[in-house]
Amino acid sequence: MTGSLFALAACQSPSSETPWIVDRFDDVKVIRYEVPGFEQLPLDQKELVYYLAQAAKCGRDILFDQNCPMNLPVRRTLETLYEHYAGDRTAPEWLALEKYLKKVWFANGIHHHYSNDKFTPEFSELFLLEAIESIPEERFGAELNALRGDVCRAIFDPEAYPTRLNQRAGDDLLVTSSSNYYRGVTQAEAERFYAAMAAADAGNPEPVSYGLNSQLTKNDAGEIVERTWRVGGMYSAAIERIVYWLEKAAAVAAEPQKSNIEALVEYYRTGDLKCFDRYNIGWVKDTVSNVDFVNGFIEDYGDPLGRKASWEANVNFIDSSACHRTAVISENAQWFEDHSPVDPAYKKKEVRGVSAKVITVAMLGGDCYPATPIGINLPNADWIRKEHGSKSVTIDNITYAYDKAAQGSGFDREFVLRADDRERMAAYGKLADDLHTDLHECLGHGSGQLAPGVAGGELRSYSSTLEEARADLFGLYYLGDPKLVELGLTPSFDVARAGYAKYILNGLMTQLARIEPGKNVEESHMRNRQLIAAWCYEQGRADNVIEWVEEGGKRYVVVNDFEALRGLFGRLLREVQRIKSEGDYEAGKALVERYAVAVDPALHAEVRARYAALGIEPYGGFVNPEYEPVERDGRIVDVKIAYPADYAAQMMDYSKNYSFLPLVN
Repeated sequence: MTGSLFALAACQSPSSETPWIVDRFDDVKVIRYEVPGFEQLPLDQKELVYYLAQAAKCGRDILFDQNCPMNLPVRRTLETLYEHYAGDRTAPEWLALEKYLKKVWFANGIHHHYSNDKFTPEFSELFLLEAIESIPEERFGAELNALRGDVCRAIFDPEAYPTRLNQRAGDDLLVTSSSNYYRGVTQAEAERFYAAMAAADAGNPEPVSYGLNSQLTKNDAGEIVERTWRVGGMYSAAIERIVYWLEKAAAVAAEPQKSNIEALVEYYRTGDLKCFDRYNIGWVKDTVSNVDFVNGFIEDYGDPLGRKASWEANVNFIDSSACHRTAVISENAQWFEDHSPVDPAYKKKEVRGVSAKVITVAMLGGDCYPATPIGINLPNADWIRKEHGSKSVTIDNITYAYDKAAQGSGFDREFVLRADDRERMAAYGKLADDLHTDLHECLGHGSGQLAPGVAGGELRSYSSTLEEARADLFGLYYLGDPKLVELGLTPSFDVARAGYAKYILNGLMTQLARIEPGKNVEESHMRNRQLIAAWCYEQGRADNVIEWVEEGGKRYVVVNDFEALRGLFGRLLREVQRIKSEGDYEAGKALVERYAVAVDPALHAEVRARYAALGIEPYGGFVNPEYEPVERDGRIVDVKIAYPADYAAQMMDYSKNYSFLPLVN
């Protein structure tokens, strides 16, 4: 069994005295989350969680390498220093190096996890080299020593790997992005390569997600080829370990989950995307397993062309006490689809297989760790959604941990002008957030349909932003629908008022705290929120639906007419659904570029200053719990859970025990 006595020694059981925030650095707070109900699971489910959690940790290096080809050499160089440096660990430059390493761990690489810009070190190259020279060469190994110059260039040269993901219109998005999904291939070459694949598959009612699980590169003859991520292919060493633990999980899983895990293993072994589709169909149909998981190459937000998927993992089990609201939403999925404000031609005539639940997450991995989504809706293939449905989850113990960590921050007093808005947010804010997430994930992503002849990839680099906007708008529109009161999900329209005020405030103003000075909005979810808020402000300006107010030298944004705002959400939802259904690239581009990208420098500076005065970090992520099997006579008789309170210790433990890839892949 892999594990670390050092990491376990740093753990503690949850209690009211245990701090929710276990570390703070730069613009990040690291939070502890608890896993209520784990101890009450039957032994076979505890064992299943343990094996799936092990698999979730084994793909960590894959994501680092996907994000940038120099991430693993940089991380391992700094980790070797962190472990063996004997100099003054209170010196300013050492503390700056330590902070830089923590940022690299958090972002899974040398680029900020939201802005995508490369981190600027606050220590000198001379200090780094002297620190390296103070440690025996054998601690680094021959391969890492040979890459020392490349490591220094990656850290210190502003021209090297400047941004992980460039989405600036007019640029070659592949040449100017530092992610490792494409190597030596231009945007035009990649688009032609996959356009030919799509043309050959035209008319197929079950098209595979071409390019999802491969790096696109050129061979020695200059021909464009794919390096598939599978056993025996690229990332094989890590995938083999994932498969090992998945096979352990399959041995204790009940049907239909056992067969689904075996299908995922087959996909990992072959790299065949048709196998991945078969796995997804089985997975979405499994609505009975208490323990569930996500493991694989899933989301394409990190690819500027919206095609390649990052590796991620999540292990969870049902929070039965909190599932009432998602059950009600799922049961009424057809009503929501029928009453959507979108063009009837783009509504599903029959909503199939919508399942939704509230879950307790037990382990985060890959692109879900340390920062994680609070809701998930899968699978992503439009034809599977249409024919077989989708599965949605809201992660309740993560939202609970966020809520606990935010208490007492002073945010509401600083940014929410009106007392009645503050009171509604205090009373209904979490319910509004949870319901919006439920509607976004359970129904929003699965709503609507494509027009005949539209394949689904036509929106290219704008697809992620527009898809998130579509799901957000669906949730916002229905958050204020009287149907939610009728269904017993909300007591009154005040829940929508709380959610709308918070959403507009965030989209127009407070999310700017997450952006570095001089930068525009780059991350897809942030672009989505600004697009919605800015469009609604402009469209409702004549009626003063949303208003900017200056008081005491500070700016505030307030909603004056919540019913009118709901109407605007519906209008924009109709247009965004049309854009997706018709594959209208030019209209999608115009919408994103006009509303979602640009930042007002003066407002940006003000928001950052006000955040800094409160001492609020705009980003949060998590340390995972640790699971320790208890064995007797060669078999597992229990699995114990413990809660780490040391972020750096967990990261070093993962690097020691779950690093399987070479430095250069």
